[in-house]
Amino acid sequence: MDHAGLLSILPPILAIVLAIWTRQVFFALGVGVWSGYLILADGNILDSFFSTLQGLVTVFEDAGNTRTILFCALVGALIVLIQKSGGVEGFIIRIQQLLDRLEARGNTNTRKLVPILAWLLGVIIFVETSISSLTVGTLFRPLFDKLKLSREKLAWIADSSSAPASILIPFNGWGAFIMGLLAAQGFEDPFSSMLKALVWNFYPMLTLLMVPAFIWFGFNLKGMALAEKRVSETGKLLPDGAQPMVSEEITAVETKPGIVPKGRNMIFPLAVMVVLMPIVLAYTGWEAAFEINPDAGFFDKLFVAIGKGSGSTAVLSAVTLSILFAFVLYRAQGFFKLGELMDMTLKGISGLVPLALLMVLAFAIGAVCKQLGTGIFLAEVSNQYLSPGLIPAIIFITSSLIAFSTGTSWGTFAIMLAIAIPMAREMGTDVYLAIAAALGGGVFGDHCSPISDTTIISSMSAACDHIDHVRTQIPYAILAGAATVVMYLIAGMM
Repeated sequence: MDHAGLLSILPPILAIVLAIWTRQVFFALGVGVWSGYLILADGNILDSFFSTLQGLVTVFEDAGNTRTILFCALVGALIVLIQKSGGVEGFIIRIQQLLDRLEARGNTNTRKLVPILAWLLGVIIFVETSISSLTVGTLFRPLFDKLKLSREKLAWIADSSSAPASILIPFNGWGAFIMGLLAAQGFEDPFSSMLKALVWNFYPMLTLLMVPAFIWFGFNLKGMALAEKRVSETGKLLPDGAQPMVSEEITAVETKPGIVPKGRNMIFPLAVMVVLMPIVLAYTGWEAAFEINPDAGFFDKLFVAIGKGSGSTAVLSAVTLSILFAFVLYRAQGFFKLGELMDMTLKGISGLVPLALLMVLAFAIGAVCKQLGTGIFLAEVSNQYLSPGLIPAIIFITSSLIAFSTGTSWGTFAIMLAIAIPMAREMGTDVYLAIAAALGGGVFGDHCSPISDTTIISSMSAACDHIDHVRTQIPYAILAGAATVVMYLIAGMM
């Protein structure tokens, strides 16, 4: 047996319930990790304690995990630098001038245009979800605060535009990973197969369409409506008792006296980070692309290289080089001395230490769920209740449960595609429909999960309470998810 049976789902469920009940996500994740090792230790409390500590240490044995955690910490440095340089203030001034001109011409849709611009930017930066969420939150949080739009809404926009765009425009690490899984299942042309499956990937399509539609028509579901009412009527950016994912030391940084605010001091460093992302992806994947087809043309190799590159290396390199670029840019303008730049960097990193710790706990619970076989158990249980017409819907629901419980969409893809594809072939279901259901379910469950790294980063970028983000986003995700299930039932029956 390669799973712990019903006990395998206890740690993630315990962590999720405790996080929502107590609002103490660090405590909830810690208990979840410990409970997993308690199961693995057959109830031995002492062994489970030491195993938990070792499990947290083991997180750093994976270079990708370590790079992601460092990326999360360094983001704080970049945020402080662009705020202190007057970049954020200058950007706000520019956007406000644009909005004033629009209002002077009779356009009164300012509170709608800004959120839609945030959504559009999230879609454009489809190359990597972390960069997308981070850029949207960093750029638009001050504007949302100024317009009295809730940070919960900003987190929802950042989260709901990143992963759906990345999976529907698969010229990135997501596409490469999915193509690798399809190749392992015997597809001779995984790229073409992936594109055929995208037509049936209903959940990310509905999510991307839902965001601008709900913004434009002013339709807020219950949790988001309360958040919007709180901000618009009282001006309170956070509800009572909230614990924002970014410390006040970062969000309250003001422009250094004497500096004239200019938006370019924010746009340029962020642009460097975004542009470097695909460049580093191509660099890290070039050797693999050459080995696959040495005779291919440059652009063919470039596309494959971007897909084969290391996403964690790319985001860490991009944010590090962006910080160095900011050093040079601000020093050249005479804004800061080297000592000041280093002090601001350390201040920014210290402000995001809680986020780095949260990422460690998220990776740790993912690792213990893998040892317990949580995903495999859920997949096996679902297989017992399948009929040909229900296969797409059941695959979607199963993928959702796995992603929700483990906090990883990529891990869900690895588990479910290995099950869904042979199952569809054996039972006569359209295999591309099955692939799409597995992929869409992974994104849906990841959107709902409080232990998902992308959900955590979205909360951080918007500087809102993590559980508040989860609570306000879940109704939108469930609405799109329910519609997706209906569409898969219809497609399966047809």
